[in-house]
Amino acid sequence: MSTAALITLVRSGGNQVRRRVLLSSRLLQDDRRATPTCHSSTSEPRCSRFDPDGSGSPATWDNFGIWDNRIDEPILLPPSIKYGKPIPKISLENVGCASQIGKRKENEDRFDFAQLTDEVLYFAVYDGHGGPAAADFCHTHMEKCIMDLLPKEKNLETLLTLAFLEIDKAFSSHARLSADATLLTSGTTATVALLRDGIELVVASVGDSRAILCRKGKPMKLTIDHTPERKDEKERIKKCGGFVAWNSLGQPHVNGRLAMTRSIGDLDLKTSGVIAEPETKRIKAIQYGTEDNSTAVVVPFGAWGKYKNSEINFSFSRSFASSGRWA
Repeated sequence: MSTAALITLVRSGGNQVRRRVLLSSRLLQDDRRATPTCHSSTSEPRCSRFDPDGSGSPATWDNFGIWDNRIDEPILLPPSIKYGKPIPKISLENVGCASQIGKRKENEDRFDFAQLTDEVLYFAVYDGHGGPAAADFCHTHMEKCIMDLLPKEKNLETLLTLAFLEIDKAFSSHARLSADATLLTSGTTATVALLRDGIELVVASVGDSRAILCRKGKPMKLTIDHTPERKDEKERIKKCGGFVAWNSLGQPHVNGRLAMTRSIGDLDLKTSGVIAEPETKRIKAIQYGTEDNSTAVVVPFGAWGKYKNSEINFSFSRSFASSGRWA
């Protein structure tokens, strides 16, 4: 698509796209006159895939199971020109989050999302353990740390790696200066996603809070759990002088205490190989086709429970985000 065409599309507020969809809807209705109408009167508008309530306002049904109004969303002009495709602006009004304490005495989950700049959106989930101190610290300071790094570092994968390490170092200083000894055993997972220009999605994680990209009805894993079950993680723990012990349920733990091999905090296990350096992944959030879908779901590990295979993961994650594109 040419630059001139994109500018025309933006200025017209999507009217050209809307007219094309309405035309397709009318042609579809003409070809299917035998299809029952929504109303008893034949003079009233019929429902269709593109116009479910007969209002004349088009909509499309995506494979995630929600009515998608992306056709009415504003277009980001600079990235649309850069990539040669109309790229919709993601509104934070379409972001949802939820947390359930379950049987625990204290909720240690924290989440956050924000518009950092005109180009960058921030999404984060922190699943604390050993108390909420580490998760609270990340929730309070991670956003500002990333903001400070954005003008200096354009590579978002490098930026997130630096941010994780800086936050871990800052929490270490905070805990050692505190009179509260419990901070030394407080830790948290961290899964942070940055969306730039509405299309470049970069995810960084430590621990086992999983991120899934749901596209065309299928899940795409964006993170890999950091557990002692991974051979490379287990070897690092042993090289650093730590050990892996299995509990009565057959679950491996670092030094018999921690079920993950990377985290922010857990200062008592730093010398045993538990690190805060994240693994990162970069992906295009929008895949051009007939039905693009850029829904990302981040869920703390415990919430997955027995749901391991990809089909159940997708079905389960859908219940977390049935009314929006981001969760």
